[in-house]
Amino acid sequence: MFFADVAYAMGAGAQGAEGAANPIMGMMPLILMFVIFYFLLIRPQQKKAKQHKEMLAALKKGDWVLTGGGFYGRIVEIREDELVVELGDENEVIMNRAFVSSVLENAPKSFSGAKNDKKKK
Repeated sequence: MFFADVAYAMGAGAQGAEGAANPIMGMMPLILMFVIFYFLLIRPQQKKAKQHKEMLAALKKGDWVLTGGGFYGRIVEIREDELVVELGDENEVIMNRAFVSSVLENAPKSFSGAKNDKKKK
């Protein structure tokens, strides 16, 4: 008998204006998490991808580049989606434009030193 009274006491309360707001309030943490992920992860990644795409479009003959594989080289020839990159004295490779990770201001020290040593001999 005591349990029946408790069951009535725990019954559904009055559903007024608060009942209508509960579904929205229930989704607020998900919406907030998406906004945080957007500003901390998605947006910076999109900016970085846009900068990389602009850098690839601005490549020109004679630029010093660092490839995705870690090779330094100088662009000798540019084709549609390919680059001919000089890696050493007479070593040239054909690579996809997308594998250029950065453009260097000037030649790496090891490149200029190697060419100077050959000229001295």
